[in-house]
Amino acid sequence: MAATFRPILLKGHERPITFLKYNAEGDLLFSCSKDSTPCLWRADTGERLGTYNGHDGAVWSLDVTRDSRLLATGSGDNKAKLWNVQTGEVYYTWTMQAPVRSVAFAQGDRRLIIVTDPFAKRPPTILIFKIDPENPRNQSSIPIREIIGETTAKISQAVWGPLNKTIFSVSENCVFIHEAETGELLHRIAEHNGVISSINFSLDQVFFLTTSDDRTAKLFDTKSLKLLKTYETDKPVNAGSISPVMDHVLLGGGQKAQGVALTAQSNKNGQFQARFFHMIHEEELATVKGHFGPINAISFSPDGRSFTSGSEDGFLRLHHLDGTTYFTGALEDSIDPEELDTEEF
Repeated sequence: MAATFRPILLKGHERPITFLKYNAEGDLLFSCSKDSTPCLWRADTGERLGTYNGHDGAVWSLDVTRDSRLLATGSGDNKAKLWNVQTGEVYYTWTMQAPVRSVAFAQGDRRLIIVTDPFAKRPPTILIFKIDPENPRNQSSIPIREIIGETTAKISQAVWGPLNKTIFSVSENCVFIHEAETGELLHRIAEHNGVISSINFSLDQVFFLTTSDDRTAKLFDTKSLKLLKTYETDKPVNAGSISPVMDHVLLGGGQKAQGVALTAQSNKNGQFQARFFHMIHEEELATVKGHFGPINAISFSPDGRSFTSGSEDGFLRLHHLDGTTYFTGALEDSIDPEELDTEEF
């Protein structure tokens, strides 16, 4: 018997979704897109609680502090911003010399990574800033460290490693691991045959998952950096997430927008599916249709009882797994939301 998903369609963005993030409690969901206006949603009902107005370009990345007080965003307008989550007020703006591709708070929320793209002969760069959470308007415009990219290509994403001792970044087909204190390159991992689109840790940071244009996602051991598992698909993989409660990996992707017409027919043909894989056995367990464009962002909630996907079609789809056969192991076959009741906001 297949699991029954009842998606909630979240309408709030006018252009393709670029990134999404749950807060630590799992009750809030943040999303950003190419329309320059990040959104805040209730993670249970999908109700939109507000927007963050201030960027003038596509917003590529965001992150939220553990106490859900501060939001960081990075945009193609060459700016990174620090916001009051509750009021939407901009506390501080960092003006960079290139588009901002990625932002990430360190554990403890006292450091912030800002990643800039290569631009006008400037190399891709990881910049580390001190953060003063108690005085959010009192931030420094001077980074405490700059790490120049190891390639001339853009750095798709950078995240903090365990205990903030390292920084993991992805560029072209490689994962680069730098020492956070000195910026020294410690390791280079080249297991993919295509550009890596994202990197994400498991909740306990024991594993990390990379996704790639080579139509695979790969699972690594964080301590040994050993490649453990490879999940193969028939489409480019843009995003992935590791379940915190099940031995499952969730992947999203699809053929690039310029390579396929964004139609209902392409959805029925399975172009833009969320895919469940067994983390250990590497087998595909189920697919979830619904989007009309490639999935650019996907994540399990912190409790593993729901997941959200964001697509080139500009929509977010929130799926609650409670009340389904998901947690009894009966997850199989393809799931078509057109056959289900869908709530819209």
